[in-house]
This record gives sequence, structure tokens and C-alpha cells, in this order.
Amino acid sequence: MSPPIAAGLRLGLLAGTAVALLAAIHALTRERIAESQRRLERQALAEVLPPGRHDHDPLADVIEICDEAQLGPGRHRLYRLRRLGQPSALVVHAVAPDGYSGPIALMVGVDVAGKVLGVRVTEHRETPGLGDAIEAAKNPWIRQFEGRSLGDPPAERWRVGRRGGDFDALLGATVSSQAVTEAVRRVLELIEREGTSLFSEDGPETLRCP
Repeated sequence: MSPPIAAGLRLGLLAGTAVALLAAIHALTRERIAESQRRLERQALAEVLPPGRHDHDPLADVIEICDEAQLGPGRHRLYRLRRLGQPSALVVHAVAPDGYSGPIALMVGVDVAGKVLGVRVTEHRETPGLGDAIEAAKNPWIRQFEGRSLGDPPAERWRVGRRGGDFDALLGATVSSQAVTEAVRRVLELIEREGTSLFSEDGPETLRCP
């Protein structure tokens, strides 16, 4: 074998080895990132679901739904929880588009009777020291929704007190408070409207994303 050919083969072998190594590293990194994301999802779900609400992996039954009027723009994850094979709760991602400094992303847990189990803010750009108190880690304000439903109070009272409603507003952050309150109400309205069809295999046709 001539030296040029041998050198070419060696270069080809090295290149192939490098490509295979990079592919393996990429696959490993991708799986680690995916596992990290799953862990964060489970932690977030635990924040809005009381213990014992389900007896299976909460990530095992998830669909994406779209309803800009009720959930805000984009595609939203809907987790369907069961216990002993029966529906027990829903957790819905939603976006309040009208926060003071931009959209506020939420996770809302609701039981089969339509009562709020928990609400957590997952992303926002509200003002530090004021609007950022919508985070449960900084203020218990967001816990006031737990146990409430569309009938408690009526839908028209799902506003902060300064705007004629039944919910407290954060001091100096009325806009942020109102945006979250109305977003939770819209999630409850969607669940009331769609009912048990949300637990069907692909969810209701009206909510399927294009």
C-alpha cells in the first residue's frame, strides 16, 4: 500500500472515530438534559399536587393543547393524573399575557370537582421586590387560590379586591396580581367547559394544536 493511500486510510479512520465519539457524547448529553428536565417537571408538579393525589408517574400521561383565549398563546402541556385507575386531577400550563412586565407562565392543578389544588408561577419578568412576590418561594400570596373554584367565588368575582373581586392583591403589584388571578380563572373555565373529555386519549378535538 502506497504511503498516500495509507495516510488517507488513517485519516478516514480517525475522522470516523471522531464522528462516532461526538455522536456518543451528544446522545449522552441529550439524555442527561432530558432527565434533568423531567426531574424539574416532577418537582414543579409536586408543588401543585397534594400528596396521594395520584399513584403513577405524572409524566406518563401528558398531552399538548392549544386555546389562546383560555390558556394564552402557544402550546400548553396538560398532565392527567389518576388514582386506582380513575381520574383524580389535571395540571395545566397556562400563560397570563398581561403581566406588568410581560407574560407570566403558570402551572395550575385542579381536582375532578373543579377545585384548585395549587398554583405556581414557572416563569415571569415582573419587578424584583414587587411583582416577583407572585413566586411562592417569596410570598404565600399565591396560595389563596387553593380550594377555590368557579362557584367560590363566582366567575365575575375572580378579580383582585381593588377591581371588584374577592382576592387579595400584592402591595404595589396590582397588575401582576390581577393577571395571575384571571389566568387561573380562565383555566377553571376551560376545565369546566371541556369536562371529562380532557381525560380522553388525545383530549378534546377543540383543543388539539395545529
